[in-house]
Amino acid sequence: MVDLLIPGPEGKIEAKYTHSNNDKSPIVLILHPEPSRGGTMNTKIIFKLYKMFVNNGFSAIRFNFRGVGKSDGVYDDGEGELSDAASVLDWLQQYNTNSKVCWVAGFSFGAWVAMQLLMRRPEINGFVSVSPPANLRDFSFLAPCPSSGLIVHGDKDNIASFDSTKILAEKLQKQKKVEIKFKAIKGADHFYENFSEEFVSIVDGYIKENLKKI
Repeated sequence: MVDLLIPGPEGKIEAKYTHSNNDKSPIVLILHPEPSRGGTMNTKIIFKLYKMFVNNGFSAIRFNFRGVGKSDGVYDDGEGELSDAASVLDWLQQYNTNSKVCWVAGFSFGAWVAMQLLMRRPEINGFVSVSPPANLRDFSFLAPCPSSGLIVHGDKDNIASFDSTKILAEKLQKQKKVEIKFKAIKGADHFYENFSEEFVSIVDGYIKENLKKI
């Protein structure tokens, strides 16, 4: 793993990157939760996602949105953070020109930004969305959702509403040509405290299952 400072729209973007030795390895960009609530690229769930993707042979990058850690700029409530994510994805692709598989993963606020990036970048062909805040943010732009993916949510989440995400997932599952998996974790809160094993098992299983199809 290497520490990086990537040029972004507002200056430097602080990132951590692991490069796979396989020239054609899949790539993944991982987005952290709400900066104004203390979310960073070192949030536990983000680190777990990063580790899982790296262990499955991905070249993986996680980074701090503007105004977090060593990243320049100030919090922009989503719009600027989407630009940050696009810049980091550009960097990732520049160093993995032979990669045919590009995923995006996000947790909470990061899941919302990740899904917007998915709509703008047709090369993204997979996603993992953890606890998307469908009650707090507008996800109506997913019409239609361009890629298959996984949505994970704890049913005791008191920040991002489980019911709102379930309704969103059911709507996306009606689309043709994409397969949206929705996995509920019974008893889990927003941060999956005490449900780490189940969380890892679901996400890791999904990654492995989809890599077999490539």
